[in-house]
Amino acid sequence: MENYIVGTYKQKIFQADSGYVIGLFKVKDSDIELMREYVNKTITFTGYFHELNENDNYYFVGEPVIHPKYGFQFNVLNYERVKPEDKDGIVEFLCSDLFKGVGEKLATNVVDVLGEDALNRIIDDKSVLFLVPKMTIKKAETIYNTLVKYEESHKIIVYLTELGFSMRDALLIYNTYKKNTIMILENNIYRIVDDIEEIRFPKVDSIVNQKNFGVDPDLRIKACTNYIMQDLIFKSGDTYLNIEEIYSGVCDYLEYEIGLEYLDSIIVELNADGKVMIVGDKYYLQDIYDAQYNVVEKIKYLLSKEKKTYKNLNSKLEALEKESGIQYNSQQKEAIIKALENNIVIITGGPGTGKTTIIKAIVSLYTELNKLRDANDDIALLAPTGRASKRMSESTGLGASTIHRFLKWNREGNTFGVNEYNPDFSKLIIVDEVSMIDILLLDNLLKGLTNNIQLVLVGDYNQLPSVGPGTILKDFIDSKVIDVIELTLLYRQKQDSYIPELAREIKDDNLGDYLTTKNDYTFLKCSSNNIIINLRSFCHQLLEKNYDYKTFQIMAPMYAGINGIDNLNKILQDIFNPKDSTKNEYKYGDVIFRENDKVLQLINIPDENVFNGDIGIISNIRSGNYTKSGKTEIIIDFDGNLVTYQPKDLGNIKHGYIISIHKSQGSEFDIVAMPISHTYQRMLYRKLIYTGITRAKKKLILIGEPEAFAYAVHNNNEQQRKTDLLESLQDCCINLNN
Repeated sequence: MENYIVGTYKQKIFQADSGYVIGLFKVKDSDIELMREYVNKTITFTGYFHELNENDNYYFVGEPVIHPKYGFQFNVLNYERVKPEDKDGIVEFLCSDLFKGVGEKLATNVVDVLGEDALNRIIDDKSVLFLVPKMTIKKAETIYNTLVKYEESHKIIVYLTELGFSMRDALLIYNTYKKNTIMILENNIYRIVDDIEEIRFPKVDSIVNQKNFGVDPDLRIKACTNYIMQDLIFKSGDTYLNIEEIYSGVCDYLEYEIGLEYLDSIIVELNADGKVMIVGDKYYLQDIYDAQYNVVEKIKYLLSKEKKTYKNLNSKLEALEKESGIQYNSQQKEAIIKALENNIVIITGGPGTGKTTIIKAIVSLYTELNKLRDANDDIALLAPTGRASKRMSESTGLGASTIHRFLKWNREGNTFGVNEYNPDFSKLIIVDEVSMIDILLLDNLLKGLTNNIQLVLVGDYNQLPSVGPGTILKDFIDSKVIDVIELTLLYRQKQDSYIPELAREIKDDNLGDYLTTKNDYTFLKCSSNNIIINLRSFCHQLLEKNYDYKTFQIMAPMYAGINGIDNLNKILQDIFNPKDSTKNEYKYGDVIFRENDKVLQLINIPDENVFNGDIGIISNIRSGNYTKSGKTEIIIDFDGNLVTYQPKDLGNIKHGYIISIHKSQGSEFDIVAMPISHTYQRMLYRKLIYTGITRAKKKLILIGEPEAFAYAVHNNNEQQRKTDLLESLQDCCINLNN
């Protein structure tokens, strides 16, 4: 049986754009024993609502909760408006702010003439309003239209929640389709998946199956196929699929065989709908196919465009060497000159080869050669992560930005304010950490730039590919279409520095004396069972030497297991930031966030200038008793950028004492420590280990099993992504030459 309270909505305390409301409610009745003492009293409630009108009566279904910070509340899971049935209630309702221009006298006349069933009579036939003396056409229309809209929206919300959608999802659906909601869902409920990004196929399909919702089987399988293709692309990083893997994925989900020819006909329909592109035996999601086409066309244009020429470029480069006290090697000089003259160029190299130094030189010479008063007007320095963009800014003295922030990404709609219709007019674009960029983001970046650009792409060929689809940097380099300068000579490294040498040994699969301790490198050998003991000891040594734990980073390949990130973060929190009566805490699930904790950001929030992979420190946790929102607020300091989080936002952060190697991309740390164990076996491969050790600038410590490390270095069998960007670029080059 449902637990309910009935009463009057008094006022809101807080309301979010999503429909989430905190408000005050005067209880008149309840079937919950605990609520008896609150009858005729005002309580606080929370929940998702389409519309609430002050002093209207409502039926709330939910449960009372005792919040550790905010005390007693009623958590509303579902609700209905209780329509006024007595004369006074109906008059009060018609006099409310909902009905503009209707006063108490007119409302009383309506009820006197039409009786206590006035509201239903008006909805059934609006002409009955003209039985009321002095009723004008305008006021009759206002009363009728407002009442119908009010009744209609409420009925639709009830319909959606009865189907099984949460109140939050019901609001998303209603706000998308409005009065057409029921008609659209009864025609094709799976349309929700296409139109509302936040609601995915499995949720809709579960509701269809649980409620025996009548639906055309073809529509279900079509929606399922589209979902499976998206899921396979997301998990694999491929840019296209073959029919066999789509077939296997669809049949596994449905748990029955559908026939390969039938699936092929479904995909043809998806193609006609503009969701899938079929090219021979390759099956693309339409947006990925379009993105790749756009990228190739832009590259083709840049390659065909006349190059720039500068007088006395070599002499100006020599002058820069003298001014800066830097002597560039031949590879670096070639990279700088080609970046200034070509419309597109790639600069690649491992750690210590001077990529950052080259970026600084390109910016300096470009500014001088083009006589720029403010280099920020013509030069855009971009990177996928906040830390990488900050590194560019520090080295050049210019402003730098993440790609998402530069493109003015709107998280809610997943759209970009800088686009083909509203481009940025920067002329020299330098993008660092290109290996992290997927095909969709690159497409959006190129759309947001004019054709009058020079594009310098910088990255490490041997690092991990992007999380999203594609292997952009690898395909660009392997295509041999774009000028590539590979930096192999170590630059400004101490002679006894081993980290860059180890990176080269890993890249070449030719390990040297990696077990011998060096000035900047140590391998602490131990069994998998003793990694935690040795890691504890190492961390305590760092604290004894007064190292600030905010300046070094521990990372590992996997989250799960005894030596996984989730378990080790709890252990490391006790070492670096133990419980203390002077530090405020907040429990989120089974995780305790504490003041002075090191945390990792998991998603991009451009409006707050915080991005996936950024690391911050919890500077303050404030109880809801002391905040305007009435909710606990956690303030995180990201290198001077203070960002406020509420409990609903805490899924966007994790403890950052130890992070994944994937999340470390785009960042560098003075000291890096990495546990190495056979328990990570499925994640032990060359590119992952290479990416991890190249995050260290001054000191690298490996802890664990040498055999597991050697296995990872020799294992070059990471999943090869299916992408034909390389072939498309080569075809483009052939056409140019013709």
